Amino acid sequence: MALLITDECINCDVCEPECPNQAIYMGKEIYEIDPNKCTECVGHFEEPQCVQVCPVACIPVNPAHIETRETLWQKYYRLTGVIPIVAA
Repeated sequence: MALLITDECINCDVCEPECPNQAIYMGKEIYEIDPNKCTECVGHFEEPQCVQVCPVACIPVNPAHIETRETLWQKYYRLTGVIPIVAA
């Protein structure tokens, strides 16, 4: 699942630098999240960092981009170039 920043965003600038995938960017009026880059911090942190630092709790799951945990891991591997370790 990718995350989504709602119009309740106050443009406080705290979420953008916390994103390890650089998925957050300034849109026309508020920050936005690129669903092709958002892994909900899978591979980097236990919880999405943008959600952790958001003072107005305006970052829910994007219902238009529902993904499984496995899909998020695959996206992480693609974005970072990390090769998954397969148990023998």
